[in-house]
Amino acid sequence: MKKTFWWATSVLILLMIVTVGFKAAVDTTTDNAKNTTKTVSLTSELRFGNMVSDVYKAAGLQNSGLDLGTFQKAITGFYNLKLAHKLPFSSNILTVVDFTKPSHEKRLWIVDLQSKMLLLNTWVAHGQGSGNDLPDHFSNNEESHQSSLGFYVTDDIYVGKHGRSLRLDGMDNGFNDKARERAIVLHAADYVCQNTINQLGRLGRSFGCPAVSPDVINEVISTLKGKTVLFINGQDPRYNSRYLNQSLAASFAVPDTTSQPVLSARL
Repeated sequence: MKKTFWWATSVLILLMIVTVGFKAAVDTTTDNAKNTTKTVSLTSELRFGNMVSDVYKAAGLQNSGLDLGTFQKAITGFYNLKLAHKLPFSSNILTVVDFTKPSHEKRLWIVDLQSKMLLLNTWVAHGQGSGNDLPDHFSNNEESHQSSLGFYVTDDIYVGKHGRSLRLDGMDNGFNDKARERAIVLHAADYVCQNTINQLGRLGRSFGCPAVSPDVINEVISTLKGKTVLFINGQDPRYNSRYLNQSLAASFAVPDTTSQPVLSARL
């Protein structure tokens, strides 16, 4: 009886030792995997930041007045929109509008990311409901006459009451996804010019559309037509976007060469 008891006890102790050792090994492997994943992610994001900085410097965007942080947000969304199949993989044009700057400054930039060139830096108007020279109110609502923040994808050209215009599709739910319903388009306006600034100290204002000068409208539309990204930045703490996931954008833009690149994602 005693022999049986001691034999059973010994087996039980041995099983406990094996179990504890196995769990420790599993935990160590899991921790190592997590640390490796985290390291790869941090490395990818560092490389992404370097890539953004390289384009920013090569295109002379600092000298033109575009903030690096704003450009990084815009380019993050650009790559995430590609991942979400909202944008052709062949698209290289990125347009940034920075409504943290007053209207008398040139606050629209069109950048060719492939050639790392600034194609145009010009004035752009905001909605009359958003403020005077510096916009500080933004809305997605019809009849608000306010500008809407976020990512847009350009669509087709049409001729309307403002002449040749470019339709925009808002990508951010709750912030600009009513662009079609509100007829938010890119069009020309006579009040977007130096003369208006001289008279009023600011540009004229639209009903919410990003309006540009008649002098550049054809160049702008011809460059942006057919699925390119337009990002409108502004001072609104409520704004957030699923397209601002920098880790995901980095995994696509500068993938780790030791792993398979990310080809698609549900955003």
